[in-house]
Amino acid sequence: MNIAAPPGTLWRHARLASFQPGVPWGWIENAALWIEGGTLRWVGPESSLPRELPPGLQEHDLQGALVTPGLIDAHTHLVYGGDRAAEFEQRLLGASYEDIARAGGGIRSTVVATRAASDETLFLAAAGRASTLMDEGVTTLEIKSGYGLTQGDEARCLAVARRLGRELPLTVRTTSLAAHALPPEYTGRADDYIDAAITWLAGQQAAGLVDAVDAFCDTIGFTTAQTERIFQAARALGLPVKLHAEQLSDQGGAALAARHGALSCDHLEHLSPAGIAAMAQAGTVAVLLPGAYYFLRETKLPPVPALREAGVPMAIATDHNPGSSPCLSLLLMLNMACTFFRLTPEEAWRGVTVNAARALGLPDRGVLATGLRADFAVWDAEHPRELAYRFGHRPCRRVVQAGREIIHP
Repeated sequence: MNIAAPPGTLWRHARLASFQPGVPWGWIENAALWIEGGTLRWVGPESSLPRELPPGLQEHDLQGALVTPGLIDAHTHLVYGGDRAAEFEQRLLGASYEDIARAGGGIRSTVVATRAASDETLFLAAAGRASTLMDEGVTTLEIKSGYGLTQGDEARCLAVARRLGRELPLTVRTTSLAAHALPPEYTGRADDYIDAAITWLAGQQAAGLVDAVDAFCDTIGFTTAQTERIFQAARALGLPVKLHAEQLSDQGGAALAARHGALSCDHLEHLSPAGIAAMAQAGTVAVLLPGAYYFLRETKLPPVPALREAGVPMAIATDHNPGSSPCLSLLLMLNMACTFFRLTPEEAWRGVTVNAARALGLPDRGVLATGLRADFAVWDAEHPRELAYRFGHRPCRRVVQAGREIIHP
């Protein structure tokens, strides 16, 4: 849905967590935001507003409300068919995630449901999920494929994701994740499947369906050698890469991804010091997924203190998917990141704004500063730390995306 932004708006009397560098939270008391054409023309204390403002600006008095950048969910699997509630019950009865996957459940069961679903069914279900995230201030998200695992089904899942970005007031970044699991028709022929998946990439790119390429490198996923082949093909096409890395074991995937200049490595519970060093050198973002950690009842924490010490930027995402993180609340992920992983509230917030934007290769958002995209949310709270502290409520009051108000009070 491409709707032209209004010619100019002025938002006044805000308590602003801008995430600009220099002060904690990038805090600006009694702030103003001047927007033109979907871009922040000026941001700062209202007392410093330019004297000569263009006539006809539409003014909004926020009466001291909290404003933050629009939230960015940098890792989701939003397009899929069916659900996996039965597997949830199986795990409670003692089966492990790996047991279920090896028995033909897990990702493969979602592949069956996704292949059977029509494009419209997939779109309507994904649109409902996206709308739930948007109600909590999300203005940008990533959607991965990986539940089709044929050339045609992967392409149509990516096309559904692209349609969401056209028809909803939402930026959608698409990631090709054909190397998510081995489909049943390729049982025992993983290298042949990787050969096939590599051939699909050029067509996906030519059709304008893909922004990045991902893979699942782990004991129930693909080897580092297979992952490297996917990455080499992606980089030859000029596509950036990212990786599901070190979730269930240390396969050295993070270091491999960093060698290819990966935008992000995600999960990372079993990340090694060598992987951390490689990510720090490459500038790769660590995307932490507390929903999956919680839902799978994991006990090994990602090495947050070591990531912090090495200066690796940390993002937070829902990892929404039907099997290991059926969560549609990025605000809940803030709380879980603080509670489980011991991030500070400001670190967690930077993880869904500044660093999430970096994980998607989007330097034009995640911070409220002059010249950047006018994506922001208005909250029923005094300070952002309250939104990491409380959960189970709906504090988002207004949302502006590319300068246009999409959720009204």
